[in-house]
Amino acid sequence: VAPFARIGVTAARACGLFRFADGIVRFMKVKAPPLLPILRSDVQARLLTTLLLDPERELSVTDLADISETSLPTAVREVDRAEQAGIVRSRNVGRTRLVAANTRSFAYEPLRELLLRAFGPLAVVTTEFANLHGVDQLFIFCSGAARYTGDSGHEPRDVDVLIVGAPDRAAAYDAAERAERQLHRPVQVTIRTAEQWANPGSDPFLREVQRRPLV
Repeated sequence: VAPFARIGVTAARACGLFRFADGIVRFMKVKAPPLLPILRSDVQARLLTTLLLDPERELSVTDLADISETSLPTAVREVDRAEQAGIVRSRNVGRTRLVAANTRSFAYEPLRELLLRAFGPLAVVTTEFANLHGVDQLFIFCSGAARYTGDSGHEPRDVDVLIVGAPDRAAAYDAAERAERQLHRPVQVTIRTAEQWANPGSDPFLREVQRRPLV
């Protein structure tokens, strides 16, 4: 490996190199989320989505670490960065640091719209279908689920939702319409019973759905 001074700081960073003591150490770069690759990491995306899509809600840094599936020190660093940028605000209640979206930031509305469009289906569908009775399981499937599991293909034109259970169909379609208004794309609902889900042998649709990514 060429000496650090010879290749320069910019080139070293581009190559994924870091100077440590008297040597050069390679490090792994954090992968940008395929849903919105302008963000630094999946952790950052999950944390900002949680806060900006529910601006009335305050969460502790510990809760954000759990939701973002990361360590507490990483969550603290992400919150610090976001607060320095004016995207979130925080306050201390005793020894607990509570964090919320900074709705007064000039970046709030455009960033929230980007997060909603990129990461929103899971959050919106969960919220709108949460109070629907008779739901045993609720899934996003097809291309929408593939994006959440790392597929960097084209943006899905609709959101495919599978309800396992016996909900009121009219209420389910109402929930889909509410989600559509927020997501600005169609939300297609399919309903199957728990028995059909457990025994999909006679249902080619369910066999295919269970074979592919589900969220």
